[in-house]
Amino acid sequence: MEPKEALFWEKLDEKTVRCTLCPHNCVIRDGSRGLCRGRENRGGKLVALTFAQTIALHNDPVEKKPLYHFYPGSYLLSLGPNACNFACKHCQNWEISQMDVPTSHIDPQRAVKTALGAKDCIGLSFTYTEPLVWFEYVLQTSILAREKGLKTTLVTNGYINPEPAAQILPYIDGINLDIKSMDDDFYRSVCRGTLGPVLEFAKLAKKHSHLEITNLVIPTLNDRPDQIERLVNWVFENLGEDTPLHFTRYFPHYKMGIEPTPVSTLTSAYQIAKRRMRFVYVGNVLDSTLNSTYCPRCGSELVSRSGYYVKVTGLSDSKCARCGEQIPIVV
Repeated sequence: MEPKEALFWEKLDEKTVRCTLCPHNCVIRDGSRGLCRGRENRGGKLVALTFAQTIALHNDPVEKKPLYHFYPGSYLLSLGPNACNFACKHCQNWEISQMDVPTSHIDPQRAVKTALGAKDCIGLSFTYTEPLVWFEYVLQTSILAREKGLKTTLVTNGYINPEPAAQILPYIDGINLDIKSMDDDFYRSVCRGTLGPVLEFAKLAKKHSHLEITNLVIPTLNDRPDQIERLVNWVFENLGEDTPLHFTRYFPHYKMGIEPTPVSTLTSAYQIAKRRMRFVYVGNVLDSTLNSTYCPRCGSELVSRSGYYVKVTGLSDSKCARCGEQIPIVV
């Protein structure tokens, strides 16, 4: 099969191109790939190596993304590319994001058909690795999914240039964005990226899609109270107090051997965030209190979560059944 030509690139000379999809803006010689490993220069043309090739295909709970305010209790057909434009030292999916592994072919039509036939499935989630470097496939599949009445979601690092972001976001219904730290040095030394483009993507995404933010709390790197406060303040001021904010427990993985995040650190982050944010959650910790949704006005339980067991307990048409407060949950 002829490889699909990539979008967002330019010729520099007869055999050299520049990819303009993400802020790395990789200059790629003939026969070489960009940093994401998913885009290759073949004879002076940039091709999308990963188009329609997925490393996994699962019907996952929407809460696994995590998306807590997006059709609670539903499922999303989840798939992802063998590529990523970051190289996080603590990556939990490094085997499929940082190394070449076998993939399975699933064209956009088949992906949509599979989602339509999956149990309790409301749409697709592009996830596991970095879906934004799977740009051509995600765009084509999302357009087709919308035509068929399905929802589309991203679980992403948000590292993309403004022009491609503006092109794809109108077709994305829900996003969980990982803001890893409010320190640019963290992004440079731990992730091989920069902070600024992620924050710009967050603001743009908020205008188009349902947005939730995740922060993996890593001891000694981004867990100080002042670092948590900077993140909370930025989210509050730029994305709004109703934006769900998830603090997730870190465990050692890949190239990082720091000890797991103490639960007390996550509880502290939760308390700091609750001073300004209305909906805060703690992930990778089995505590239904820290994972369930409560009315910010009267305190009633709205959605009960224990692991991936989810029950809508106090919602009525996106309002608190007890006091009538409007709740920003898509149902």
